[in-house]
Amino acid sequence: MVPNPRLNRRSLLSYGAIAGASLLMQPQSWAANLAQLPPYKGSNVILIRFGGGVRRRETIDPDHTYAPFLRHVLTKQGTLFTQMELDQIEGVTTSHGEGTLYLLTGKYGGFINSGDFSAPRLRSSTRRGSGSLRDRFESQVPTLFEYLRKNFAVKDHEVLLINGEDRTAEEFFSFSNHHLFGVNYRCQVLSLYRFKVYRLRQQIEAGYFQGQELQQKTKELQKLESLDYRNQGRYVYTSPLSQFWDEWQQYYSDSGLVNPRGDRVLTELAVWALQRLRPKFLMVNYNDSDYVHWGFPAHYTNGIAIIDRGIQRIFETVAADAEYRDNTTFCIVPDCGRDSNQFLSVPFQHHFNSPSAHEIFALFVGKGIKNNQIVEKKVSQIDVAPTLAQLMGFKADYAEGKVLEEVFV
Repeated sequence: MVPNPRLNRRSLLSYGAIAGASLLMQPQSWAANLAQLPPYKGSNVILIRFGGGVRRRETIDPDHTYAPFLRHVLTKQGTLFTQMELDQIEGVTTSHGEGTLYLLTGKYGGFINSGDFSAPRLRSSTRRGSGSLRDRFESQVPTLFEYLRKNFAVKDHEVLLINGEDRTAEEFFSFSNHHLFGVNYRCQVLSLYRFKVYRLRQQIEAGYFQGQELQQKTKELQKLESLDYRNQGRYVYTSPLSQFWDEWQQYYSDSGLVNPRGDRVLTELAVWALQRLRPKFLMVNYNDSDYVHWGFPAHYTNGIAIIDRGIQRIFETVAADAEYRDNTTFCIVPDCGRDSNQFLSVPFQHHFNSPSAHEIFALFVGKGIKNNQIVEKKVSQIDVAPTLAQLMGFKADYAEGKVLEEVFV
């Protein structure tokens, strides 16, 4: 029996609306809640995950860096922590999803992996296949996104996570499962994955497809939305986001052959977001250096160079904008380090939990930050969240890291 196209379209696009009603505030309630909160008057914050895992040697070592803008230009304008680490304790894993949550929550191990096909449990130090179906991390403590939106009248499109299209498992770090925070305080996400879902929904709703093609596109949308395991079709594209993606489609079309790819598209999305959505807090999840897993060391160093150029473009976009120029703080920090095993054909892995895979750095630049300062004492990756929280004017109550007081003027 051929399903009714109209019914298929309607049921698909409304799926989860009833089931999610108890979880999501109604628009009227949310508007009233915003009206009771004070406006945000702090520094805009751009948190850049120098992702994919990078070693200090190829990034902040002035004699060997593949990131000249980061090391030779930005470092002079801010405070560089050269000895930041992921703590070498049980349960701390040197990888991308985990490292991102450590940065966002200020806590090691404060999440479960709902994709483990077993009872929920804290992550252990053994894992493989980042981004796979077995890596569905859900934070049990609030993220910086949620703290900010619960404390100030900040709209969801003013708090953004920019993510790579091939890392959908990391796309859903936009809110925690904490009973006092959660989905009502989430950020919005920009990625090619989100664009594809938006555009396909739009085309199906507009009756763009008929017959067999409609059935095919409906299944395609169902498959895409099934990846969004935390929203299950309830992801809301607000008016500012809809306008953003409409402009993106008009400029880059639907083909995927015109827009940049890899981390270059993350840079493009970040620049577009700054110019059109005007975020108060923006996180960019770079990851190109992780392509070294394909077996070529050049993929690692080229990835670092691409990220460095992306950081430069974002920094220059901020510098050219009167509203952002003197009221923005950057924090640039890796998700994890990488191994230094010279006996491997590609000595840049990170899954072996070696000491160098725990060794990272953090650079703070901008409003309220001391410039031309290098701090060489050991600090922890989970210190980033409480430090940014203090900068933005709230306390990250569930974070276990310490505020890096050295950064502040």
